[in-house]
Amino acid sequence: MEYQISNTSTCLLVLLVFLPTGLGICPSSCTCSGNDRNVDCSGRNLTVLPQGLQDNLTYLNLSFNQFVDLDHQLTRFTNLRTLDISNNWLKNVPAHLPKSLWELYATNNNIKVLQKLDTAYQWNLRVLDVSRNMVERAVLINNTMSSLKFLNLSSNKLWTVPTNIPYNIETVDLSNNFLSQILPGTLVRLQHLTSLYLHNNKFSYIPDKAFDQLLQLQVVTLYNNPWSCSDKQNIPYVLQWVQGTAARVLGAPCAHQAGFWASAAPASAAPTAGDSSPLIKGMKAADRATSPEAAELTQVTKTHKQLKAKGVTPLATQSHTVLFPSTEQPLLRHPDGLTSRDGGPREAAATHTIHAMDPTQGNSTGSATTPMTLSITSGMPTNYSKMPHSTTATLRKEDATTGAPKARVPSRASTWQLSLLYVVVLHAVAVAV
Repeated sequence: MEYQISNTSTCLLVLLVFLPTGLGICPSSCTCSGNDRNVDCSGRNLTVLPQGLQDNLTYLNLSFNQFVDLDHQLTRFTNLRTLDISNNWLKNVPAHLPKSLWELYATNNNIKVLQKLDTAYQWNLRVLDVSRNMVERAVLINNTMSSLKFLNLSSNKLWTVPTNIPYNIETVDLSNNFLSQILPGTLVRLQHLTSLYLHNNKFSYIPDKAFDQLLQLQVVTLYNNPWSCSDKQNIPYVLQWVQGTAARVLGAPCAHQAGFWASAAPASAAPTAGDSSPLIKGMKAADRATSPEAAELTQVTKTHKQLKAKGVTPLATQSHTVLFPSTEQPLLRHPDGLTSRDGGPREAAATHTIHAMDPTQGNSTGSATTPMTLSITSGMPTNYSKMPHSTTATLRKEDATTGAPKARVPSRASTWQLSLLYVVVLHAVAVAV
């Protein structure tokens, strides 16, 4: 009987010793929930892991303690999804973390280097936060972190944007570092990146094509960087990219120097005779559209030369200067297909009379004197006010090159007046006789 009692007492003692570990009883220095699988041991001044943590934990918070080294101490938690080891004295990311992790928070420690083995083969890791440390170099293996969506390396001592960032990343926070350069190809394959934080760094410019492949980018922060706005060789890329991107840019570079935004854009060359710009093309099209008028103008010039060759002196080429007041305005080309009042196409008249006045009589069209007339049968446009200035210049040139003044040819009105005067004189003589 006594033997049985002794065995029972021994069994109870063993159960009392191993019960917290075997049954997963929550450690006294922590708070637990979810069948003791979610354990919060934060802010307890712990230097070692508390006793009683069960292996099937899914959440473990060890923040705000005094841990210096946790290497190889967390490997056994093979179901762990979230691990928070922030605000401790850790000098590195704990070695041999369980591969089941989804989220790892290691902010505000003394971590100086993020080694490739620290995060290698973390296939399930989605969030990696190593901000507010002293990281000077971060080595990542992109093809072993295929699930990573959020990477926070802000408030460290990085000089170069980390290479080999996982391709499926969506948010990268590199703010508050000493970043001054982006190596070629660093951001090329980040096709899913939507948020990029680069504020409070040492960037003076962004290398050419660095952001060209960030097609899904929605937000980028660039403020508080010492941009070299006077560096016209390197700064134009980021200025042009900011103007052309659909992403929201917070802190556009050189925004206080509006002149550089204009100078960053390629300056348009001055139009030349062989320019193929839309403006020149439009001008050439307009010239082609008005080619009938040009042909008519050529006919006018030819007719004038023909008259001169035949020895017939046009009335417009007199010894005095002939003015065409209505042709001093530039030629106004009308569009093709312009119709007249009767609905038909506007054509040149067969014969039209242009009134020329002596300059001594001014430009008034209401002169009482009989104007000289010039009849042209060479296809002058119906509205002679559209006669180009060059035609007037040509007529003036002809007048300047003419020799001695020609004898004035009497008009029909003058002949009739002389005849009438002659008849009146003859009648007066007959009456007197």
